[in-house]
Amino acid sequence: MHLTKGETFNLAYDLGGDDFVRMIVEKTHTCYEGTHNKLHEWGYGCGKCPSCILRKRGYEDYLKIRGKL
Repeated sequence: MHLTKGETFNLAYDLGGDDFVRMIVEKTHTCYEGTHNKLHEWGYGCGKCPSCILRKRGYEDYLKIRGKL
């Protein structure tokens, strides 16, 4: 609750590495539109709703935290 999306992705990495982050990206869904036919680097979604934008920014922040961006 007190973590940003980037920090949450980073925590997932700390708990289970790249495989755990990939599992979260591929198996969880937060899109308000319910779009589940397009897999982005940050997960499934329409890419335009507030939830997708937040998740994309969080994933980009995570990549910066890990030095991957």
